[in-house]
Amino acid sequence: MTDFSNSSNSNKTNPDISATVSTDVYNNIATRPDRNTHNGQVVNINLSPEEVNKQQMMDSVTIMLKSVGEDPEREGLLKTPKRVAEAMQFLTQGYSQSLEKLVNGAIFDEGHNEMVLVRDIDFFSLCEHHMLPFMGRAHVAYIPNQKVVGLSKLARIVEMYSRRLQVQERLTRQIAEAIQTILDPQGVAVVMEATHMCMAMRGVQKPGSWTVTSAMIGAFQEENKTREEFLGLIRHKPSFF
Repeated sequence: MTDFSNSSNSNKTNPDISATVSTDVYNNIATRPDRNTHNGQVVNINLSPEEVNKQQMMDSVTIMLKSVGEDPEREGLLKTPKRVAEAMQFLTQGYSQSLEKLVNGAIFDEGHNEMVLVRDIDFFSLCEHHMLPFMGRAHVAYIPNQKVVGLSKLARIVEMYSRRLQVQERLTRQIAEAIQTILDPQGVAVVMEATHMCMAMRGVQKPGSWTVTSAMIGAFQEENKTREEFLGLIRHKPSFF
């Protein structure tokens, strides 16, 4: 696992050289795979220029409106293709983001080795099967191996992977693996709780049902006490709200 920080000894010896090496290593971080495959092969996502992409989506929405028996030229629908295209660009912007740019070097050697937990992170995503929303909260924890990351980066990682066509199981694992990649901590734990519109609005039509997924890496997977501590902390209701 790549070390993103310089040791204290190297900083004292030659800080300029250490900073250069750290920057070079950080720039070589590989973007996390999407875990999306087709016939066992990683899918290549080809992004068109933004305006071309937008126009293609607008044309598709116009076709859909006609297909359901609507008139795309009536007043209420004139701008609907544009609105839908812009909404889709926003909701799927995670495809154009990368982990290394998102973290932006905000990794610090604090000598900390106790659990760090950010809980109740709101997220919104789109089910890849029906392109309907699912939304809920994520709880993200890790046990540092001396290094910590800016707290807001954990929420941004959740957001980046959520802003793609997803299934909740893969989304949960992607977030855990991303944190493992950038920090090489002793362990990572992610729990996501969400309600899916594809179950509430159509199909089985069961509003009020929730899906809970988890991903445990390292100490959280191997040590029962560590896992139970994490699960206990996310059950606890904060008293400051």
